[in-house]
Amino acid sequence: MSPLTRRQLLLAGAATAASAAAGRALGSPRPQPATTTQLPNPSASGIEQIVVVCMENRSFDHYLGWLPGADGRQAGLSYPDDSGVLHPTHRLTEFQGCSFNDPDHSYDGGRVQLNGGACDGFRKGGNDDFALGYYTKDDLPLYSKFVEQTTVFDHWFASILSSTYPNRFYTHAARTDRIDNNMRTTSMPTIWDRLSAAGVPATYYFSDLPFLALWGEKYVGISKRIETFTADALAGRLTPYSYLDPYFLGEDQGGSNDDHPHADIRRGQAFLSLVATAIANSPQWKSTALVITYDEWGGFFDHVVPPVLPDDHVAVDGEYDHSQAGFRVPAFVFSPFARRGGIDQNVYDHTSMLKFAEWRFGLEPLSARDDAARNIAWALDFENPDFSVPAVPLVVDPGPHICGAPGGPMAAEEPFWLGLKEKVDSMPAWRHLV
Repeated sequence: MSPLTRRQLLLAGAATAASAAAGRALGSPRPQPATTTQLPNPSASGIEQIVVVCMENRSFDHYLGWLPGADGRQAGLSYPDDSGVLHPTHRLTEFQGCSFNDPDHSYDGGRVQLNGGACDGFRKGGNDDFALGYYTKDDLPLYSKFVEQTTVFDHWFASILSSTYPNRFYTHAARTDRIDNNMRTTSMPTIWDRLSAAGVPATYYFSDLPFLALWGEKYVGISKRIETFTADALAGRLTPYSYLDPYFLGEDQGGSNDDHPHADIRRGQAFLSLVATAIANSPQWKSTALVITYDEWGGFFDHVVPPVLPDDHVAVDGEYDHSQAGFRVPAFVFSPFARRGGIDQNVYDHTSMLKFAEWRFGLEPLSARDDAARNIAWALDFENPDFSVPAVPLVVDPGPHICGAPGGPMAAEEPFWLGLKEKVDSMPAWRHLV
């Protein structure tokens, strides 16, 4: 069990037990079109803190296709392999899938899966039947109840049909300067720059590896270890904007808690339950919105064709297209202003989080993408907030379960995280903080 989990279980457990004693009855999730027809003045909206968490590599159908009222599909689909043999979708019976390959979620692999809009290539290339597997409500100890306490977005798309780094760049910069997971330092302007220029305090919480190190040492001063988050939340010390990253190292071996294959998915559920519990029991709960999403679909099947979105990058012959969004990912907003049990079916992508922050704090957009993105504020109900404290399920972290012997499909580390670790170790300011 990670230090974060061990130290915080007692705090979070006590708070959750107190919430559960209130015995609130929650309805079944159902589509609720955003009834907000006009947004309030941002400074009078009631939102004072925005907290963002970005997990890893799961598609909407794969994780939430079971959700009543959502545009989800699970059982009954089939996909051809390279020989034309059809393989059915199937419920996964264990929490890691160590014996399977990590599904392809690269720029090229995504285009094989999209197949011009047919969305039928999920079993091709190096993908095996793991890419066609799904989890149900009974497999997800947090989400099974969390869907009743949040608004779920069932048309939230990864920002680009590509892998981790390009999509994570969109969550910070509303653009990407690459289509793969290479280590070169970037200088793209970010939401952190906009917040700093406006005098808005902000905090980046990281677990083992700070993604912001890809900007060099520029953002060391706003960064903190994840272990401090619960203490900050329960003490009412959250800054107006916070961004949380889970543990990344050990993904391929099953050691992370970011939901990337082949981590035990109960570890991700435990991590998120602690974050949500800390926020729900914070003195700042009444003025906070927590947004949870996933960087990209991870190569898992999804039946909805992703849209083409505005982007500053101009694709020409021989260059790569950044405007093609990736497949849908799970996404939630947890707040007194969220419609509990609601499903928002409008189109969002990762830059909707930036649009939300820009609206609230009076910031200029970073690119054409966030300028055109749908603001998460439209999913909220500012006239009828529910300030009661939800009894967020407290999920116990089972700890890392390392996949099999070297030579198996999942025995090696992800090289791009190792590369980032080497980059972090080369910079004194980050090395001291990590």
